[in-house]
Amino acid sequence: MWSLVLRAASDRPDEVLLADDHGRTLTASDLHDEAERVAAGLAAQGVGAGDVVSWQLPSVLELPVLMAALSRLGAIQNPIIPLLREREVSVIAEQVSPRLFICPTEWRAFSHAGMARSFGLDVLALDLEAPPGPSDPLRLPTGDPAQLPPHHDDPDECRWIFYSSGTTSIPKGVRHSDASIAAGSNGVVHQLGLGSGDIYPIAWPLSHIGGSAMFGAVLRNGGTICTVDTFDPATTPQRMAELGATMLGSATPFFLAYTAAQRAKGADPLFPRLRTVVSGGAPTPSEVNREVVEVLGVAGVAGAWGLTEFPVATSETPDDPWVGTTAGRPVTDVEVRVVDGELRLRGPQCFLGYVDSSLDADAFDADGWFRTGDLGHLDQDGCIHVDGRIKDVIIRNAENISAQEVEEVLLRHPGVADVAVVGIPDPRTGERVAAVVVPAADQPADSTADPTADPTVDLATLVAHCAESGLSRYKHPEHLQLVDDLPRNSMGKVLKADLRKQLAAEV
Repeated sequence: MWSLVLRAASDRPDEVLLADDHGRTLTASDLHDEAERVAAGLAAQGVGAGDVVSWQLPSVLELPVLMAALSRLGAIQNPIIPLLREREVSVIAEQVSPRLFICPTEWRAFSHAGMARSFGLDVLALDLEAPPGPSDPLRLPTGDPAQLPPHHDDPDECRWIFYSSGTTSIPKGVRHSDASIAAGSNGVVHQLGLGSGDIYPIAWPLSHIGGSAMFGAVLRNGGTICTVDTFDPATTPQRMAELGATMLGSATPFFLAYTAAQRAKGADPLFPRLRTVVSGGAPTPSEVNREVVEVLGVAGVAGAWGLTEFPVATSETPDDPWVGTTAGRPVTDVEVRVVDGELRLRGPQCFLGYVDSSLDADAFDADGWFRTGDLGHLDQDGCIHVDGRIKDVIIRNAENISAQEVEEVLLRHPGVADVAVVGIPDPRTGERVAAVVVPAADQPADSTADPTADPTVDLATLVAHCAESGLSRYKHPEHLQLVDDLPRNSMGKVLKADLRKQLAAEV
């Protein structure tokens, strides 16, 4: 990572690589100089090569500078999603034993510093609530770069420990090298074409492994990452438009906010420079893709697929004739094969192994391919289609049902704004299909509403819709729960484990 910073500063010193909505910008040369100053400040606090430094920070401009500074020191970085709290963070801290924990003093009414200190950690608390000012333009500790030791660079050593933003309550620690993280940016550079002139506002967590892929891409190929610290569907799209966005991402809740903002503006394009919309974190439902095409005027949502263990394995390009309908082709040097319906991977961005090494044996097959746990298939154009998680298959009367397939059908009903389909226990069939539905704005969002009100969204109506759509009868929903919102993590993935637990307790 530090080698990429050096190369960018040498090859494109005056190109703006980082910006935010406070008006701050950093060129490649600025990034190098500021990162060295921050590295010196951290070294003065005892951080050195091989030390684990955990950080739990929102997507602010300080974060990529910190990432570069820690790379300069040769530290092992442990990014933590800002939404994680005591239960998860305590497990992470116990597993990685950080030399230093960097976090906000307080962020969005939560004391991250207080939480970390309660675990007995050495905490560097940053005041991110106060806006940056002339006396503290980057709210990070600094020192004299002349005091820094020489940089030790081994691209194959463990330099990153990510904890997945997956749908289970206790994520697994995933070890990466600088080489695997750099390879994770191949799809962003080669397929998505991120480069000089591009502006990508990022409101999703840079602490997600996708953040390091984007950072690596701008270091390698130019372009500007604009950090947006908080996503508000009512106001953030306008701020992104003012930044001059050419790319937008990265999951269904964000896409719906962009299209709603464009509809509110009227005929004039809200994002006149927009060239592509990128998905990540979860497949984009076909109805959402159609909405993005019609409202924002792009060819389709460029799909990509990867995991914390294997970032950006496949990706569409904005110019693909099938854009918006697949997860794209394998990126540079990545191989994909399908074994018993499971997608398996081999390539340079594969992780080094789990923090809990006892998990490694089950992660790979006998030939060394990573077992993703995702179901999928390869089409005639060489594109990957992700059909769902193995754990997301509902088994009813010994028949496998893809929750994703049922969701796609239900989303075509005009009364359904959002939906998650899960299996719940049934003494007769083993499992039955349950649909958790967010009704469209003009529909009631209360499953206990007066049954005489004849709501558009009820179980009988949705079953009839599935039948009219040609969905096999055994796949039809047998239980309906209406809700105001689906529980999602910071990358837009529905927390289906939470839904299963809640529904199992109710039925």
